[in-house]
Amino acid sequence: MQSRSGRPVKESIVRSARRFAFIVFVVACLCSVPAVQGFTVPEQLRYDLTWTGIKVGEATLEARDYGSYLQLISTASSAKWASFFFNVEDAVISTLKKETRQNPYGDFIGVPHSYRMHLREGKYRRDKEYLFNRNTNKVTHINHLKKEALDFPFEGAVYDPLSCFYYLRTLPLIVGKSVYITIFDNKKSYPVEVQVLKKETLKLSSGVFNTIVVKPLMKSEGIFNRKGDMTIWLTDNDMRIPVMLMTKVSMGSVKAVLTGGQY
Repeated sequence: MQSRSGRPVKESIVRSARRFAFIVFVVACLCSVPAVQGFTVPEQLRYDLTWTGIKVGEATLEARDYGSYLQLISTASSAKWASFFFNVEDAVISTLKKETRQNPYGDFIGVPHSYRMHLREGKYRRDKEYLFNRNTNKVTHINHLKKEALDFPFEGAVYDPLSCFYYLRTLPLIVGKSVYITIFDNKKSYPVEVQVLKKETLKLSSGVFNTIVVKPLMKSEGIFNRKGDMTIWLTDNDMRIPVMLMTKVSMGSVKAVLTGGQY
């Protein structure tokens, strides 16, 4: 069976599901350190990825404390039945250096130090890394597969595709007003608009949540992937836990739904 584009439907489903590999977020806060509104650590969230009620994969995201550094770790994998047709094993690590002095990042818990993306999706491979140097205001973009390293300038507060969402969760979110975050990805820095749409109550298997609904407009292949029409439901409290994400695909929609974890 094939979709209108000619691709096998099952492969299309799994490809759509892996988009959530970098949008399924975790709440984080520092043990024994005053928490920043929006997250606490250590913590882990688990999600099921489904298409029209059919489970096509799983995703987890963790926040870990490493002394003077904080690591955000995202993983995603296809379900066993889907792996038979199209295997997915993705991992992303964003490392932040904890920062207490005044800096362009305000009260955010840290500043981007490095970002590593490793994707294995069928025959597709991606292995890239960003190294942030605030002394020179340059980002080194490394393509490990092509053995290529290039430097790019940046100004002010710039985030990688994973840490940008943590920063978003610390900001005031007011319905009807967009917020903007500058990220570095795909060899350039650019501002990302996140629309704050409405408030809504969700009833999920993991509980009933009062949420605030946001819609990121991002061209990155990282967290906010703009290949689909993405909507994210965050708890409407200081923790801002992402309890559900949904994106439209050519045949229906794909959801990432919180199933458990430590939070």
